[in-house]
Amino acid sequence: MMMTMGEVKQKRIKTNGIWMNIAEKGAGPLVLLLHGFPEFWFAWRHQITHLANHGYHAVAPDLRGYGDSDSPLSPSSYTVFHIIGDLIGLLDHFDEQQAFVVGSDWGAVVAWYLSLFRPDRVKALVCLSVPFSPRSPNIKTTESYKQMFGDDYYVSQFLEPGRAERAFARYDYVTVMKKFLLINKTDLLITPPGMEIIDFLETSSFLPSWITEDELQVFADKFQESGFTGPLNYYRAIDLNWELLAPWQGSKVTVPAKLIVGDKDIGFDCGGTKEYIRGGAFKSLVPNSEVVIIDGHHFIHQEKAQEVSDEILSFISKFSVAE
Repeated sequence: MMMTMGEVKQKRIKTNGIWMNIAEKGAGPLVLLLHGFPEFWFAWRHQITHLANHGYHAVAPDLRGYGDSDSPLSPSSYTVFHIIGDLIGLLDHFDEQQAFVVGSDWGAVVAWYLSLFRPDRVKALVCLSVPFSPRSPNIKTTESYKQMFGDDYYVSQFLEPGRAERAFARYDYVTVMKKFLLINKTDLLITPPGMEIIDFLETSSFLPSWITEDELQVFADKFQESGFTGPLNYYRAIDLNWELLAPWQGSKVTVPAKLIVGDKDIGFDCGGTKEYIRGGAFKSLVPNSEVVIIDGHHFIHQEKAQEVSDEILSFISKFSVAE
């Protein structure tokens, strides 16, 4: 199955027991672009073209559960090990020993762990919005969220099967996309008691210059086809990840890495992220890293597309010796 959107080609490949949809453009060293929640490959539309124009083979998969990729039913099929297995299969499909990896949000989480588990397959890494964070040795991740943020933290709402899906269904898909993609809250997403996160998020009455109605509709149409259960299953596998990650307790990411964060990202100022990144704790876990803080919110690869594309390119080009 193949369709073309502009010059971006799409196809489905078999990897790790699932069919995965990928969008690709260009030739040269492979760059994997890993989207977050709630996105699919289209979130990287600007970077795909920019990288392709500069001599790279840009490949943006729909991660499992998203878009036109398979969406297994069980949350236990959405651990970082499953997602990374899909990506190793993708590298093997292209017969590439190593790739540059760029991830945003959940895609960043996956990119960090891909680099931790298989540094032999990653040339260099660029993560947006989400730094690598250490595993708590003795408390499950969702328990630590509950202790820190209470029961009304958005992740806690996402954990309960069906709950967020029912809440989202009260809105049309364009509105759901607006509420998430145009998010301009800078504090953590904690709702008043008894309120669903989707009701708490505002619906912007005007669109910022970086996204069009047509682009929002592309996101809305895709989620109308695929639903939200696959994406939400990433959250529902959080504690399973915690259990499975025990062997890597205290491990460091040694791959060359660049972290790009928007200064108005959710929780950057009040969630401890800024202190963690600037205070040396992050550097101790990712010793070969640099950090760039830019003016922007959470979806900076869309909001500040040119700036982020240039930051990615300037970093990976250092490691792109003629092959």
